[in-house]
Amino acid sequence: MKRSLLHVAMAALGALALAAGLAVVILLYAARQHALAAAVLALVAGTVVVYTSSRTYVWRYLVPGIVAVLFFILVPMLYTGLIGFTNYSSRNLLTFERATAVLLARTRGTGDGMDFALYRAGAGHRFEFTDDDDRRFVSGPVALGGELRVPLRAAPAASAGASEEAKQEEPISLRDVIALQPALRLVVATLPDGTELRLSSITRFIAARPAYTRNPDGTLTDRADGAILRADHATGFWRRPDGAAVAPGFRTYVAGQNYRRIFTERRFFEPFARVFTWSVAFATFNTIFTFGIGIVFAALLSWEALRFRNAYRMMLFLPYAVPAFLSIPIFRGLFNENLGEINLILEGLFGIRPSWFSEPMLARSMVLLVNTWLGYPYMMILCMGLIRAIPGELYEASAVEGAGPLDNFFRITLPLVLRPIMPLLIASFATNFNNLTLIELLTGGLPDFLDTEVPAGSTDLLASYTYRIAFRDSGQNYALACAISSIIFVIVAALAVINLRLFKVDREKP
Repeated sequence: MKRSLLHVAMAALGALALAAGLAVVILLYAARQHALAAAVLALVAGTVVVYTSSRTYVWRYLVPGIVAVLFFILVPMLYTGLIGFTNYSSRNLLTFERATAVLLARTRGTGDGMDFALYRAGAGHRFEFTDDDDRRFVSGPVALGGELRVPLRAAPAASAGASEEAKQEEPISLRDVIALQPALRLVVATLPDGTELRLSSITRFIAARPAYTRNPDGTLTDRADGAILRADHATGFWRRPDGAAVAPGFRTYVAGQNYRRIFTERRFFEPFARVFTWSVAFATFNTIFTFGIGIVFAALLSWEALRFRNAYRMMLFLPYAVPAFLSIPIFRGLFNENLGEINLILEGLFGIRPSWFSEPMLARSMVLLVNTWLGYPYMMILCMGLIRAIPGELYEASAVEGAGPLDNFFRITLPLVLRPIMPLLIASFATNFNNLTLIELLTGGLPDFLDTEVPAGSTDLLASYTYRIAFRDSGQNYALACAISSIIFVIVAALAVINLRLFKVDREKP
């Protein structure tokens, strides 16, 4: 009975997952993401085959991991790498078609305007415009509510024989006009000569003409001076005859231009080289410090004669239990140069007030201190577990030989802990190489370099440097940031492979 209920529950769960997958395919197809929709559909079909065929039974345990790697690692990295080959930035944000449509939709005001009145016409409304010379233009009945072009025609002169009903017709009230303002902003009224009128105030439309028109050969004409604009797909801008770029720009493929800029243009390479050097140093020193402090505390807490071991263990583990987004701002306040408790103590004892956030070396030391404090409990817990796995006979034999605690630590504990923990040290190195949270919450990358064109700071890691390029400084250059992210991925992967090979952690001990 229980087995049958389990089968029913699993079948229901599978049906829900299948329905969700098909819904994603439909949404992607509706959004015109045909390639992505086909890929998701193929993935859903493959998953159905794996979980319904007896021949693919073993793959049922591998599919979740493969899907996770595909969606959370491979797809983001491929997407990031592809953006790195474009000029995607805040200046080149739109597609070519959308940027062209924006230019064609631009208008230039002529300074002329008309008052308007709205009259009810069945379920809709009709417009009546009056210019400064008392000429009237009217429209047919229209339904307001979306983007709307309203053609106008000249109204016939009022005649003495007009019907009483027409004479008594009244426009809707100003209150109703105000309520219709959102819909009226989407209206473009067109005079017989082609002049376009758009809402400029509650009761007035202003005359405007298209700023650009499209030519049969695909170029654009600036109606102000007749200049011909041509699309420059190499840089992603429409350009005037004198070479001036016309915003907005559009996204385009630039091959390896972003990667070449990083390594060939001094304004990018110099801060990149500095930040890369500091990133390697930070990750290396932090890994050494956290492991060193962690294994020392682990060895001390493994001493059975130590009283109150559990209390010490709990106290030493607390820095890891507090979330980083809470503890890092606290450290920022403690290191405050004017009101921080650390400077108050140092001034009282030694008469000094270090500039933690202004001096590059002090700022880097502060970053290392804070991250070591946050990271050593993790290493301590790992080392305590590994120390427990060391056979006690080794220490007994060492005691017979007359070895002391330091001999035991350096000849038994450290070598036997270092080998199995090496993969985790490499992972710690990679994690600290991209420790964006620490830098953003503690220093924001400051103090900045004063001799570089591209903004970068003394405490910036490659991750925070990339974040600044993408979202804060340098014109929000997303493509360049993606190129740097791809380089970071390659560097971290290469360093991990080198470390694995160097320490041979993937080989059996002879």
